[in-house]
Amino acid sequence: MRRLDRRGAIRFVNLEQAEPAACPLDKGELLARFHAEENGKVMSGAEAFAAVWRAIPLLRPLGLVCRGPRALDLLDRLYRAFLRARPMLQSLVRRLERV
Repeated sequence: MRRLDRRGAIRFVNLEQAEPAACPLDKGELLARFHAEENGKVMSGAEAFAAVWRAIPLLRPLGLVCRGPRALDLLDRLYRAFLRARPMLQSLVRRLERV
């Protein structure tokens, strides 16, 4: 996403290097799900992805569509499924990197 953000509209924060006061939520909670802030509102999961997409001109139409409740619900279900599969995917990638 950084490469797509040519305008520099998104500020990415590395939680491992951030000051505790800079984190609006518990660090563990922030690491468990993707978070974003848009217009002062902190969002997580699919809603956060949609907010980031709205900030990138190429992805803005997708972000606007995902603002609707049905699209956001579907995206959130897919994101939760990914979160359940993520540890297995990370393990698989680590094994493949060793080969």
